[in-house]
Amino acid sequence: MDFDKARRNMIESQVRTWEVLDDRILNALDRVPRHEFVPEESREWAYIDYQVPLGIGEHMLSPLVEARLLQELRLSPEDKVLEVGTGTGYVTALLAELAKEVWSVEVTPGFKVEAEQRLGARGYDNVRVEVGDGSRGWERQGPYDAILVTGAMPYLPEEFKEQLNRGGRLVCILDNDPPVQEAYRITRLGEDAFSEEALFELEGIPHLRGVEKKKEFVF
Repeated sequence: MDFDKARRNMIESQVRTWEVLDDRILNALDRVPRHEFVPEESREWAYIDYQVPLGIGEHMLSPLVEARLLQELRLSPEDKVLEVGTGTGYVTALLAELAKEVWSVEVTPGFKVEAEQRLGARGYDNVRVEVGDGSRGWERQGPYDAILVTGAMPYLPEEFKEQLNRGGRLVCILDNDPPVQEAYRITRLGEDAFSEEALFELEGIPHLRGVEKKKEFVF
């Protein structure tokens, strides 16, 4: 299989058509070989609009969703970023291409080890992966300029907002009206001031472990 051609087709035929037009994002997608971050038995699916299964009920987000979420973070090269849910390390690698410093927290030790190996093989020295429950953020390394939560949640725990720097952005996926989900961007405007923006609707995004269900989500 010609993975380079498949990656170019993914960018031009899928990602661009879903309003991902930021050149920094598109260039990062081109530089990072997604198939190297997909389980070997699933590499033929690396560049299609598909959530690749990882075992134990976990999946990679589709390339379109990954790219759109990254664009909505509005990253700068000087940002310090928290990623909740390392998975295979692919989005982590994209964050490393786009930001100065990346902290990623993963609840599954085996995923953490494999992601570190993949990231190390690509030479990323601005990423640290830690094992733990990131369902309330990762306060020990905060505050952050940007936070990306890669699993859906029934509501947003307040702790996430408190870990943002002023001007910091958090992008997450919340259960809106199941089965409909919605991506949101929360921006810290001041000590106790935040803005919230609904971005786009989704369905079928796997849930982040550790966030108990509530009747209503909370900003």
